[in-house]
Amino acid sequence: MASRLVAAAAASSSSSPLARLISRRGLAGAADHHGPAKVNLWQDPLNPGNWKEEHFVLASLAMWGGVIYGVSRLFSGKKKDTTTEAVPSPAQ
Repeated sequence: MASRLVAAAAASSSSSPLARLISRRGLAGAADHHGPAKVNLWQDPLNPGNWKEEHFVLASLAMWGGVIYGVSRLFSGKKKDTTTEAVPSPAQ
């Protein structure tokens, strides 16, 4: 009888070691979505606000890479060789 009372008192107190080991998830379920669902880049290509974060990062990096490459090619100072030599046609 005394052991039941001790067990009941230990279970009801919030400072018992057993009460601290019990995990309580509360409202941390995975089914609670906050906002619209994120989609893949190719499913909604004209709306970047709905893309998944990793797809947005990849698209942004590709865009900036293209811009930096284009600007570096534009301002690199390399001159194209525009001289053309006339090739004599073979005599028949």
